[in-house]
Amino acid sequence: MNARAVVLAAGKGTRMKSARPKVLHELCGRPMLWWVLEALNAAGVDDVIVVTNPELDPLLAPLGVRTVIQDEQLGTGHAVKIALEALEPRDGSVIVAYGDMPLVDRTIFADVQAALDFDAATALALVTARMPLPSSFGRIVRASILPSFRSATATADESSTEPALDAGSVERIVEAKDCTPAQLAIDEMNAGIYAFGEAALRAIVPRIGNDNAQREYYLTDAVELLIAAGRRVVPVPVADYRSVLGVNDRVELASAGAILNRRLCEEHMRAGVTIQDPATTYLEPGVLIGRDTVIEHGTQLSGATAIGAGCTIGPNCRIANARIGDDVRITESVVLDSAVGAGTRIGPYAHLRGGASLGANVRIGNFVEIKKSDLADDVKANHLAYIGDATVGERTNYGAGAITCNYDGKRKNRTQIGSDVFIGTNNSLVAPLSIGDGAMTGASAVVIRDVPAGDKQVGNPARSIAKKPAQT
Repeated sequence: MNARAVVLAAGKGTRMKSARPKVLHELCGRPMLWWVLEALNAAGVDDVIVVTNPELDPLLAPLGVRTVIQDEQLGTGHAVKIALEALEPRDGSVIVAYGDMPLVDRTIFADVQAALDFDAATALALVTARMPLPSSFGRIVRASILPSFRSATATADESSTEPALDAGSVERIVEAKDCTPAQLAIDEMNAGIYAFGEAALRAIVPRIGNDNAQREYYLTDAVELLIAAGRRVVPVPVADYRSVLGVNDRVELASAGAILNRRLCEEHMRAGVTIQDPATTYLEPGVLIGRDTVIEHGTQLSGATAIGAGCTIGPNCRIANARIGDDVRITESVVLDSAVGAGTRIGPYAHLRGGASLGANVRIGNFVEIKKSDLADDVKANHLAYIGDATVGERTNYGAGAITCNYDGKRKNRTQIGSDVFIGTNNSLVAPLSIGDGAMTGASAVVIRDVPAGDKQVGNPARSIAKKPAQT
């Protein structure tokens, strides 16, 4: 059966106490709403429309989702009605979900859809969960009568005095504020996720009224209307109630984020990655980690990061949008928007950023910053150094305290350093500058002019001390 989805996201989320719309608050680097859309897509839902409000709607463009605006907040039934008016009718089903339920995974959407497909007499399948009491969720009241013999071909708009109540099917949903003491003792709750037959939903939504204290149109009223029309409503229980919890404030946001992060960690651990402490390891969707890599505590991996096999990352590292080769060791350092070759060792307290690119077997040590620079294989910069807007050749040693002076007040200029070069301690390399292969600079040199290959220079400004060839 073709499945489309209506995602309800028009609520103001006032309990978040934020200028940002609730469904755009992030969990593991992605907006809350993104998680819902991703799960629907993974469940095979091919058409999604999000019901928004005027403030939220223009902010959803980056998600590339179709929207419809609910100008007045008149309830869930009203929101679904607006969405249906924006959709061309078709055969199939409609999943109704909430944009503030990021923990719902694809299996829940797939299961509720499968329950609807199972029996033609079923017009609605809804997700339920056993929750701790007391609870403010609506209670599921199940039928306890013998199966109905009403024809399975009855439609939602046909009147009937014989409700389609099979033993164990849903009889009605009772909101907590309307429950009797006996009903309050029921621990099976309505999770707020539904799969309707589209024809039945279109027939029943116009009949939902607003005769209640809030004067709102509640989608839950569809249950009794469908049953009265002779249609069947089936429950789809979930194993863990936490998977269908919504987010209403920042405390719940943090709790949901921790669950999602744990799921991401477990996915990598099952694929052959060691994560020493998932509670202090922060991951985002899309991060790639090779087998036998160890992620130590306090480490954050985000963005388009790919880490090779056999690495050790951490403790206390932050890595974003980085490509890390095999057998790399990074300790207590920051690597942003950069690439690191195989066998390289970084840290502690190093900082790579802005498109830094390191070759294989490079050594970057304490308090070294590398920005927008290319370091070839076997380069060493072990202490207290800055390399910015530079190219460094193979096997070059970059001394402690040395810096590239790449900014002249107007432009960033490049420094070209050849292979097998020795840069002395506390050097200032004033760009634009070229230092040839095999050259050497002495301690505290201020290099303002190009250094020929094999030359040796010292002083401020640096000058050559290389022996001149004897003249004949």
